[in-house]
Amino acid sequence: MTWEVVIGLETHTQLSTASKIFSGASTAFGAAPNTHASAVDIALPGVLPVLNRGAVERAIRFGLAVGGAINRRSVFARKNYFYPDLPKGYQISQYEIPIVQRGSVTIATEAGEKTIRLTRAHLEEDAGKSLHEGLPADAGDVTGIDLNRAGTPLLEIVSEPDLRSSAEAIAYAKKLHALVMWIGICDGNMQEGSFRCDANVSVRRPGAPLGTRCEIKNLNSFRFMQQAIDYEVRRQIELIEDGGTVVQETRLYDPDRNETRPMRSKEDAQDYRYFPDPDLPPLVVGDAWIARLRRDLPELPDAMRTRLVAAHGLTDYDAAQLTSSHDLAAYYAGVCEALDARDGTACKPIANWVLGEFSASLNRTDTAVADAPVPPETLAALLRRIADGTLSGKMAKQVFDELWTGDGAIPGAIGFEVVDAIIDRRGLRQVSDAGAIAALVDAVIAAQPAVVAEFRAGKEKAFNALVGHVMKASKGKANPGEVNAMLRRKLAG
Repeated sequence: MTWEVVIGLETHTQLSTASKIFSGASTAFGAAPNTHASAVDIALPGVLPVLNRGAVERAIRFGLAVGGAINRRSVFARKNYFYPDLPKGYQISQYEIPIVQRGSVTIATEAGEKTIRLTRAHLEEDAGKSLHEGLPADAGDVTGIDLNRAGTPLLEIVSEPDLRSSAEAIAYAKKLHALVMWIGICDGNMQEGSFRCDANVSVRRPGAPLGTRCEIKNLNSFRFMQQAIDYEVRRQIELIEDGGTVVQETRLYDPDRNETRPMRSKEDAQDYRYFPDPDLPPLVVGDAWIARLRRDLPELPDAMRTRLVAAHGLTDYDAAQLTSSHDLAAYYAGVCEALDARDGTACKPIANWVLGEFSASLNRTDTAVADAPVPPETLAALLRRIADGTLSGKMAKQVFDELWTGDGAIPGAIGFEVVDAIIDRRGLRQVSDAGAIAALVDAVIAAQPAVVAEFRAGKEKAFNALVGHVMKASKGKANPGEVNAMLRRKLAG
């Protein structure tokens, strides 16, 4: 019997402001415990929260990017619950009227593109953090509370239950992750907790009402998210088929055992006793403010992907890969600008190099695009030397490797200055002179009569062997295109 999986994601995106959402305390990661917790963050008597304008602007930018509705008036509420690292005893969040409603994100699936609807995106403050490890050896069996994260601005993005598999959930989470970094509202660092998801998972018979959902909390790895969802789906199906009943609850994922386990019973909205925060007036957003933020938005990844296919002549796959991150797209654009490349003839080789040698080197050395030792101007100069016949593709890869390792570095030099210096030092200039190539071809034809006879008998592989002999005789410096053309003319003659 078949089952249908139903998944909705709640994504907590830590906004990239320098200070917290209701106080001037720093949001910098990695400080000593409890050194970035102000009196406002821990709600000492007499303090009042003041809303961070930068957090509001980042929320609006997100709403515009996903085509959501920006509420001109939204309200902050107190969400009451007890948790050891929630010093106030409540969290300031938005409930009835969030700043963003609706919107959508389009993902790629095996069946084609699919649109995932968003319910809302609302502003709230983060809680502190309970530390169960890394405490002093003499601390004993205790848990430490670090309130540095308390009050850090979050944008909670809630999807509709439109996802039907863990693969779709991962595709959606990755698309959202790339988008919030693209528009500059979040650094996306999952290891530091800047982007983390809660997955609401249920199963049902096709066409039946929605099943009872379980929430898997704080998934900060795409791999763990997929494993957690797959395990939870199996658990619920086995439980129901064995005659049991799924209980609504919050669960945690244990990656060491690859299982989810109960954390607490799942609360409903009424359990939090929401009411408007008496210390914060309604947030009012004017049309002029929204219009300015809309003008300042960068070209969005889906729009850029469409443009690269239409104007640059790239394949859908290449365009999708180039727009998978803002930094990679900007790097590609920088190379195109340096080469004044505007069509498929010029842009396709650039895309091949950026997605090929450049991306492979980033992955191999675990380097961020912004820290790459080969700037766009230098890669453009290298590609120009391929186009003008100075270098073959094989030679260019040797030059690129030297550029990447810094062996050919010239302090402060970029572009042709450093590329040409490596070419000259290593004697890598390609031989394109017709006379020189003709001499090499004549010598190989004379030295390889048996291979020549095989070619003339119809064995095409023999031609490739002759090309190889010519390239070997030239120590790899002969222009392969010229060698092929000259060799065919000579053999035909």
